Amino acid sequence: MTIGFIGCGNMAQAMIGGIIKKQLCTEQDIIASAKTEATLNKVQGQYGIRVTLSNKEVVEQSDVVVLAVKPLYYEDVISEIRSSATKEQVFISIAPGKSLRWLADQFGSSEYKIVRTMPNTPALVGEGITGVTPCDSMEEADLQKVLTILRSFGKAEVIAESLMDVVVSVSGSSPAYVFMFIEAMADAAVADGMPRAQAYTFASQAVLGSAKMVLETGMHPGELKDMVCSPGGTTIEAVRVLEEKGMRSSVIEAMKACTKKAKGC
Repeated sequence: MTIGFIGCGNMAQAMIGGIIKKQLCTEQDIIASAKTEATLNKVQGQYGIRVTLSNKEVVEQSDVVVLAVKPLYYEDVISEIRSSATKEQVFISIAPGKSLRWLADQFGSSEYKIVRTMPNTPALVGEGITGVTPCDSMEEADLQKVLTILRSFGKAEVIAESLMDVVVSVSGSSPAYVFMFIEAMADAAVADGMPRAQAYTFASQAVLGSAKMVLETGMHPGELKDMVCSPGGTTIEAVRVLEEKGMRSSVIEAMKACTKKAKGC
């Protein structure tokens, strides 16, 4: 299997790193394009893959093509590569707001094998989560091939396309909310005398461990929260203040705004 990447940004590099680490294919079975020689030299030096300035060359030499450019460039890129695309290839989109119908229209046919996905930046450390929606013309073997690629840098779940904008808010954009939470916790620790670097370590590990508890125990987050909240204790006092300040409502409203924005992309 030869995998091509049009675009070599952070997400593409996270995917490339995961693919190589899991040994899904060799470095020479991966080809990527970018706008500048500087980017290509950096990626080639780091991963040892083949690189090119030609998007068409990527398509002509790949079984699976990842469209890893920003959404505003999708129309131009697809227009450029359309004549080189075949209906045997699989095309993976990572752009929010670009529906399967829109993508098929850009390719000029609904017979192309297109998969709409929404990964997130924790893929950079092998802990991503990707929402996946295949088009109707995708065969099960092709879908499994795509899932294997996506699971090389985290988890991947098949979802209805109607939920893809929700995936943007709950996982695609949410690392930013979590980073803000970690930063705020660290700021509070610093205000109470803890050195900055140590504060980030304690706050980050607390978030990592808490998330792992949810995933590995299968317990409801509310139940896990109650386990920490001793009667009359320090934790329930902190929870009281968070509720008073509207933490839960703020998160919900932020995510609804994110979903609304994704629908309008």
